[in-house]
Formats: sequence, structure tokens, C-alpha cells
Amino acid sequence: MNGGANSCEPMVQTVSRKTQPASQELRPPDLQVHWLGRMDFANALALQEEIVAKKRADPSHPDELLLLEHEPVYTIGRTPDQSSLLGAAHLPHPLFAINRGGQATYHGPGQLMGYPIIDLRGCGQDLHKYLRWLEQLLIEMLAQYEIAATQRASLTGVWIDDRKIASIGVGVRHWITMHGFALNVCGDLSPFNQIVPCGIDNVAMTSMEKETGQPFSVADVATAFEKIASRRISDLRVAEALSAVGA
Repeated sequence: MNGGANSCEPMVQTVSRKTQPASQELRPPDLQVHWLGRMDFANALALQEEIVAKKRADPSHPDELLLLEHEPVYTIGRTPDQSSLLGAAHLPHPLFAINRGGQATYHGPGQLMGYPIIDLRGCGQDLHKYLRWLEQLLIEMLAQYEIAATQRASLTGVWIDDRKIASIGVGVRHWITMHGFALNVCGDLSPFNQIVPCGIDNVAMTSMEKETGQPFSVADVATAFEKIASRRISDLRVAEALSAVGA
């Protein structure tokens, strides 16, 4: 796994960071967080598949969170309705149909991708709770940068008024999650104009940079998100899983 250049920041080096639990008696094994720099979508997808397979084979394998950027790419969930692609033949970047929910979206430099690979059997097997947890993590992190973001009823993702700053689309296999969120940090948003983002007509996409007029480093934002996710993972766990660790 190699780190790469980011259009909004200097060259970064791939590192792997393992978070330490506040108390081994109060929570399950670590959430292992990895900053991967820039990685093309196919390699990131293969890595997710590899970790999911490990967790299926060994339930004690820790939950993991991959944080990275992608080379420019479009993705869409496996749905018969592909109208959000507007035909797809005109798209300037590769397209992947993947096992997540939702319509078309764009990923590229300047966007923080977060792929939590978490066993929801220790989290009440509650996908709705998991989606709301992801949204709240992003909202809390954005607040640290004085960006007031919110949820919107019936629309998954994170919003600033009617502008969308983060998209969420997840897949679940045997209650193990993959895919995750895309937070617009900085850089070019024009590739979204080639599709109907998330299938929502007339949606305005925004970014941290656009909202504040300030420059941001994707790697720095990844570090901020890592800290919040490491602290808030216990919010997702169910009481049975927490008590089992202390048994």
C-alpha cells in the first residue's frame, strides 16, 4: 500500500496507525486505523475484500478503518436504476458498479474516503444505527473546523443547509461492513456535474474549502477523523459485546 500526492497537500507517506483502547475492560479489541494516502479504487476495493474475508474467517480479527484518497473515479450501487449516470458514456473517468446502496457519485483527489470494516454483530446488527453513527462522526469532526453540518431526514449523508458535503454508501456481508463515506475536503468539484450525485436532482455539492475559504490538508482531516472514530467506536457497540470483553 503506497501513499501518494494530494492535489491539496504536499506528498504524504503511507502509515498505519493502531489506536489504543482507553480501557481493555470496557471495549472490544482495537479499531485499527490506516492512512493509505492516494490509492486507485480497484486496489482499495481488493483490500476491503481481503479484510472482510479475514474477519469472516476469524471473528476475533479487529475492526478496521481505512482512510485514503482515490484517483478520479465514479461509482454506483448495484441497482437496476442507473439514471443518475446520465447515460455514462460521457463520463471522463472510470466507472465501478459496487455492492453498496445508493446511486452514482464521484471520488477523487481532495476527498477523504473512509472505509470502516466493522462486524455489526457486536453492534446490535443495526444498519440504521451504523449509518447515523457515521453521520454523527462527520458532523462532530466538521464542528472542530467551525463548520456547522447536519443530517437531513430521509437523506443519508451530511449537509450544510441544502448543500451536500459528505456522501455515505455502505455494503454489508454477513453483517460485516465495507465501503463507507466520502467527505469533500478541497479540490475540484466539477466532476459531480457529469452525474446526478446520489440520484438527487439539483443537489449542490460543497467542500470544507468552499464553505470556509480556507485551505485544508486531506491527511490532517484524516487524523482528526481518526481521533473521533477511535473515541466514538464504543458508542456503536452493544452492551453484550462490551461486557463480554471484561468477562
